[in-house]
Order: sequence, then structure tokens, then C-alpha cells
Amino acid sequence: VQLQASGGGLVQAGGSLRLSCAASGSIFRIATMRWYRQAPGNQRELVAGITVGGSTNYADPVKGRFTISKDSTKNTAYLQMNSLKPEDTAVYYCNALLPGIGGVQRWGQGTLVTVSS
Repeated sequence: VQLQASGGGLVQAGGSLRLSCAASGSIFRIATMRWYRQAPGNQRELVAGITVGGSTNYADPVKGRFTISKDSTKNTAYLQMNSLKPEDTAVYYCNALLPGIGGVQRWGQGTLVTVSS
């Protein structure tokens, strides 16, 4: 398994969760790591990303509430989610975008985040 996501669960609105994505070292060293989410009936959407150099970007709905980070010593990317809202409920997927022409990607299995009101 090249990407392993974990950390989902049930939380009340206003609460916090931290997702983790453990990657193989060969991927982690060269990939832009990203988190996507997919709510029932919706398309999968990009939530946040972090480049090899550490630059980050966020989708507007999560700006100021979510923080993406990574620990190169553990080959792991994180998504700290604060002030969670019911509309954050979704399956969250870890993604690695590899460099080069073609945009080869690797996906982890999803982890379910449920935010109750």
C-alpha cells in the first residue's frame, strides 16, 4: 500500500480531527500531497495540498479552519481540521501527485469524517 489514510471519525460541530496519510518514502519525497473529499451525491473535491517545498493551498470553504502539514521523517502528511461543520461530512482521500508530464497520481483509501450538528 503506497498511501494509507487514517484518523476519520464522528465529531460534533465545532470539534476537531486530524487525518494522517502515511506514504512510501519513494513517493513522499517527490510528490505534492493533497487531501480530497467526497460527500454523498457530490463530486470529489480538492481540500488542501502541500508541495515538496512546503507551499500550501486550500479550498475556500476550509480556509482558516484546516491546516495541511507534513513530517518528512515519518513520510506522513496531515490534515488538521478545526471548527468542523456538518457540511464537512465526507469521505476524505489522501492523494499524491507525482512530478512530470501526465500528472500521475496515487490514491489512498478513504477515511470517513462525520460531523454532527
